Amino acid sequence: MDKRPEHGANASPNGIGSRFSNLNKSFKYSIRSLLTSCSKEEFYKAFSSFSNTEREFLHRLFLQVITSLHENIEEGFETICIQTQAGATLDAVEEIVEEQDLDVLFSDRSNITDVSENLSMAKKKELQHLMHMVQLGEEHNQVLRNRLQILREDNKVLSGASQAVEKFKNMNLNYGANTGDGTDDV
Repeated sequence: MDKRPEHGANASPNGIGSRFSNLNKSFKYSIRSLLTSCSKEEFYKAFSSFSNTEREFLHRLFLQVITSLHENIEEGFETICIQTQAGATLDAVEEIVEEQDLDVLFSDRSNITDVSENLSMAKKKELQHLMHMVQLGEEHNQVLRNRLQILREDNKVLSGASQAVEKFKNMNLNYGANTGDGTDDV
């Protein structure tokens, strides 16, 4: 069975990997800069109505409170990291990243994924194009149906007109036959 180091390949001697170490350092730097953003001069300006002895006492008290607060926040951060196993999680992430860097097939898998996504997208576009063509064909068929309907209606009108012409012709022939029998009414 393959045994892996508990906290990743880059674990330091105290068992903390570089990612967790970087996180811890960044947190401490940011807390330190937030809690020490007030200089002694700025502090004295803020308490300008107090005597120098009182300001000195308040400044020492302020530093004690800030130091205590800083320690409490760091302890709280470390407690949360231990409870959530942040170090182990970041070390596992670090190990996975290292393994992926060493795994030549990992990049091929992502290329296969890219090809699959590109092919899928191309098929979707082709399907959309074909659906658009079908829609255009249906619209063209509807235009042809409408024209055919108009022609049928025109044919009925023409059929009625031709029947009227035929009837008129027959009436003329009948009239001509009646007048051509040799009897003049004049």
